[in-house]
Amino acid sequence: MRVVRLVVHARTREPVLLLGEIDGDRCLPVFLRADQAQVIAFGPRGENDPLLTQDLLVPVVRGLGRRLEGAEITELRDGVFAAELVFDQGTRIAARPSDALAVAVRDALPIWVNEAILDEVGQPTAELFPHGSDAPPDQQLRDFRQFIDEVSPEDFGNTAG
Repeated sequence: MRVVRLVVHARTREPVLLLGEIDGDRCLPVFLRADQAQVIAFGPRGENDPLLTQDLLVPVVRGLGRRLEGAEITELRDGVFAAELVFDQGTRIAARPSDALAVAVRDALPIWVNEAILDEVGQPTAELFPHGSDAPPDQQLRDFRQFIDEVSPEDFGNTAG
């Protein structure tokens, strides 16, 4: 997955990160905690950037002789995502999605989403960007804001009933 946009939901004033498939046409809006959204808004860490709290994890893990490989959104239960940090040697540690995504974005690590989640609540990118991804950025942003103004966290509840 790749980061497409970070916006603020008009009704709830909650930050929303839009993740898009790298080789596909679906995307996933993820409601975030404000502190982590701010970290994500800074983008990948530059060489001369001051260290944020999330930036300490990768050097600590490396110092212990291990490697953080990425973050995965693993589950959607009752409208709430679950996530894991994925380490080398098959180690996974549960993390809040906001935290896992903030670490992945800051260190430019891969982000994965369980296929079943995309099948259940993934949105066709064309619905969010009807003018296409080649449209001018201001048009893309208007299209996305229209979508995000109409969606809420409850929209990610159990779609089977």
